[in-house]
Amino acid sequence: MNWREAEREYTDDVIGETNLARLFEDAAERYLDRPAQLYKGGTYDRSLAPGVVPEAPAGDYAELTYDEMRETVRNLAAGFRDLGVEAGDRVGIFAETRMEWAQADLGLLAAGGVVTTVYKDSTPSQVQYLLGDPGASGVVVENGDLLERVLDVEDDLDLEFVVVMDEVETDREDVHTLAAVHDRGKDNYDHEAYQRWIDDRDLDDLATLVYTSGTTGRPKGVQLTHGNLRANVDQVRKRYGPRPDKPADVPVTDETSRAVSYLPLAHIFERLAGHFFMFASGAAVAYAESPDTLQEDFQLVRPTTVTSVPRVYEKIYDAIREQATESALKARIFEWATGVGRAYHEADSSGPLLEGKRWLADRLVFEKVREGLGGNVEMMISGGGSLSPELCALYHGMGLPIFEGYGLTETSPVVSTNPPEEPKIGTIGPPVPDVEVRIDEGVILDDQFPGAEGEGYWDKPAETEAAFADGEAQVTDGGSDAEGDGRWFRTGDIVERRPDGSLVFRERAKQLLVLSTGKNVAPGPIEDKFAASPVVEQAMVVGDGRKFVAALVVPNVERLRKWAEEGGFELPADRAAICEDEPVRERIQQAVDAANEDLQPHETIKKFTLVPEEFTQENDLLTPSMKKKRRNIREHYGDEIDALYGD
Repeated sequence: MNWREAEREYTDDVIGETNLARLFEDAAERYLDRPAQLYKGGTYDRSLAPGVVPEAPAGDYAELTYDEMRETVRNLAAGFRDLGVEAGDRVGIFAETRMEWAQADLGLLAAGGVVTTVYKDSTPSQVQYLLGDPGASGVVVENGDLLERVLDVEDDLDLEFVVVMDEVETDREDVHTLAAVHDRGKDNYDHEAYQRWIDDRDLDDLATLVYTSGTTGRPKGVQLTHGNLRANVDQVRKRYGPRPDKPADVPVTDETSRAVSYLPLAHIFERLAGHFFMFASGAAVAYAESPDTLQEDFQLVRPTTVTSVPRVYEKIYDAIREQATESALKARIFEWATGVGRAYHEADSSGPLLEGKRWLADRLVFEKVREGLGGNVEMMISGGGSLSPELCALYHGMGLPIFEGYGLTETSPVVSTNPPEEPKIGTIGPPVPDVEVRIDEGVILDDQFPGAEGEGYWDKPAETEAAFADGEAQVTDGGSDAEGDGRWFRTGDIVERRPDGSLVFRERAKQLLVLSTGKNVAPGPIEDKFAASPVVEQAMVVGDGRKFVAALVVPNVERLRKWAEEGGFELPADRAAICEDEPVRERIQQAVDAANEDLQPHETIKKFTLVPEEFTQENDLLTPSMKKKRRNIREHYGDEIDALYGD
């Protein structure tokens, strides 16, 4: 039996047809004494500590077992019920990813609530929309600052209560700490009633409204049922769970796994892969202090699995390279080692010479790299955007395999992902079991919603109808023929299907550049070519309606300073001045030439301009899931783009 057949037939105690609250209850019963959550001390002024959870040492982690986490979730569910939450009520969570986010989510789901998500960086007007559009009756916020953002727009909302995770001082009766909600739930907890709340939830009942990140307009509330998310947990479990057919050296996710959670739980990728799936599998989830402390947090937690987006993997690689190239000699050793690692990974048969080089590269470089990430990482999952194949190969070569996948909020979210048994770099893998895909006219990938009722966008029937198409199934499970009709979600993504069933992501159809010559250009694959460049921090390709392709390039100032120092000259102190420096432009031109090498003539970057400001969430040029807000970037740098074309 091959792995495709094995994963389709696989079943275990995790896989089932229960709602999300029951999924967690069953997991807690299986893994009672195993660690469920790890939380860092000295980070938050938690209202739950020390009365509910032990206070963690400053700068270190403490843990809750599944049994202890379950007790907290049960009491929170009863507390939310006592606040007035009833089945079907929408309640927002407006917070950074942290232990209490997960507990509040599971408590609200057990109480019958529908969780609607608000990104932490949302402005008051965005908060008003994200809570007002779904008609939220309550909201759980992180701290006093976010509380003020809610209170600034409360006159435009219909909130009955606000719950704050941290300690706050307030005399308002409708504002409660999470500890107070927990305590009133503990005082009123009735086990039989709690079980009834869970059993009353059907798979077709709405579980959450996840608002899209808004790269192409105002966010839409995607309706996802318990069945949507439960089915996706099962599908991912079949691919990454501890199937008996897997060789011993193939990584799996099970009760021995440890993960670090730092992506926004308001985004469906982290909510499914780093939350529901991890808890269903009995894994321990540690909550990073912040994305800026990942290196320290990895050392403390020593994770076995990492779930992230391409931009973070680029940042991690930049940090690895920075530490490994402190001198010219170390830089040459690092470049040699990564070349050996890439050659070793890509070779059909390594041979004794390459084996020897790989052993030496591992001793000199790769062991230190892996130790820098905690020393136990077995696999990394990439989603939420396109990953550079070159960067992916570099990680594989260092013994840190990245398995790239694909999905959308609307598909809850995983459509396809690379199997650990047979990863294909440069692809998003074959569809997960029981997901059918159809490619229309060779360009559009469609995925069928797992579920029956309640699918589509909240209170947007026209957008919902436009998002679906009817038709026959073409492909299921990465290659076998499927029969019957289906109602398909239009992803709007340009993909290619390889003969082995793996899918290759090319570009969002809406982001395709159409040159004035009539040629189509996908910007993503071109931009990915800069992911491993030491001197380019970010790049965005432009050219829609123009004669040729050009690019905005954010230089890696720190690396360029080191390059200049090694060359015996200094760069200007000001970032804007560096962008005008002629030696810097010549060095960036080399990186552009390298990116152009394998491109078609009409795809090559003919001109570029250097811009000093990095694309970030803070300047509204990246989404919370770290995708480029292309329209915002084009508007922000409109004059620079016009200058590239002589306008």
